[in-house]
Amino acid sequence: MRTLARARFVRVSARKARLVLDQIRGKSVGEALATLSYTPRAAARIVEKVLRSAVANAEHNHQVRNLDDLRVVSAIADGGPSMKRVQPRAMGRAFHIRHKTSHLTIGVSDETNGAVRAAPPRPGGAPPAPREAPPSETKLAAAKAAATVKKERAPAKRKAKPAAKAAAKSKEKK
Repeated sequence: MRTLARARFVRVSARKARLVLDQIRGKSVGEALATLSYTPRAAARIVEKVLRSAVANAEHNHQVRNLDDLRVVSAIADGGPSMKRVQPRAMGRAFHIRHKTSHLTIGVSDETNGAVRAAPPRPGGAPPAPREAPPSETKLAAAKAAATVKKERAPAKRKAKPAAKAAAKSKEKK
């Protein structure tokens, strides 16, 4: 049975939480908890709480007795609303601060067909054959490459160095 646990409006950015969630996705619950306990990120403590909640939900709501069979089948971090703050700066300016939040969702399952598994190896161990692009795509790619080269070759305006300006002024005064 698939069971979910959610933590909403968590004070960690979704990007940082995804780094931790990628480490536990597809693992058994025991392995995931061991990984999280040794992960040196602040988001790991929060993800560990959500994972323990998902295990408790599976045990209580679906009467899953063998917790060794549970696997992390889904681990998602969606962005939440940002809390906007303003910090005053010099000369009347303002510096905007955004405290990002996220919504964490972890799903565990004891079913073997719901678990995330690695793709089976290809027969013969050969890598897939490269796909040949149609002629129209090749021409389009060549045109884009030529356009970027033209942009790179455009001459940039250079400013005179301050030392050179000072030398020129001193010559004018004499």
